[in-house]
Amino acid sequence: MRKYNMKRWLALSLFTFISCPALSESNYPPVDVLLQSPTTVIGQKIVYPEGAAQITALIVTMESGQTTGWHKHEAPLTAHILQGELTVDYGAAGTRIYTKGDTFVEALGSEHNGQNTGKGLARIFVVFSGAIGTHNTVAN
Repeated sequence: MRKYNMKRWLALSLFTFISCPALSESNYPPVDVLLQSPTTVIGQKIVYPEGAAQITALIVTMESGQTTGWHKHEAPLTAHILQGELTVDYGAAGTRIYTKGDTFVEALGSEHNGQNTGKGLARIFVVFSGAIGTHNTVAN
């Protein structure tokens, strides 16, 4: 009789643990969500390129006054400003200034030009959610 009760208790405990996400995730460290968005910074719907997925992560470092030149992205790009200030001209969609701690989904398929408008280095952590064979960035 005792074995039956123990098995029943274990089964009930396991069910409770699995069915209650707060309990099953209690060992995870706290997280800070930097961004969650279905659109780019200029309001475009995020669309992934066709093909086998490929993630590319990099850090862009720009000297004060340096520009990216006019370009566009064929793959969704998420950026997080680690240091400095970046001003991006989106043409008819306006200009935006990003500073340390800002996170955004960059314009997709739309020409824009970034410039380090701060006094020191600008460092940007960038993650492309692309596909093999798709160009992440196309210069004009």
